[in-house]
Amino acid sequence: MPWNNNDYPDSFKNLDTPVRKKAIEIANALLRDGMDEGRAIAIATEKAREYVGGDEKQEVYKVLKHSDGWQLQKDSGSKAIFVAETKQDLLDKAKPYVNDHNGVLKIYQEDGSLQDTMYEYD
Repeated sequence: MPWNNNDYPDSFKNLDTPVRKKAIEIANALLRDGMDEGRAIAIATEKAREYVGGDEKQEVYKVLKHSDGWQLQKDSGSKAIFVAETKQDLLDKAKPYVNDHNGVLKIYQEDGSLQDTMYEYD
């Protein structure tokens, strides 16, 4: 069943309206071409951000270990935006925040090594 502006994947809910509309359009086209739903959603999100965002520079946010658990901060900043006791609790807040701000999310492990990068479209 194709998606529309009232019925779309949960991962599209935090996208800006123009990005979400484009992502729905792209995802539906990919599904018509026989692509797996999960891959279609991921590709559609990335391509919709590129299409709508153009050459806009994405702010980078980091999830790092903190003395009180885990923190989200801008790469260019020194203060925590959010602090949570567990990494999962922080990610539950950080992902929608970074998505809403059209940023890139870099998730680090406790030892400081990079674990994952999300929402990057450059």
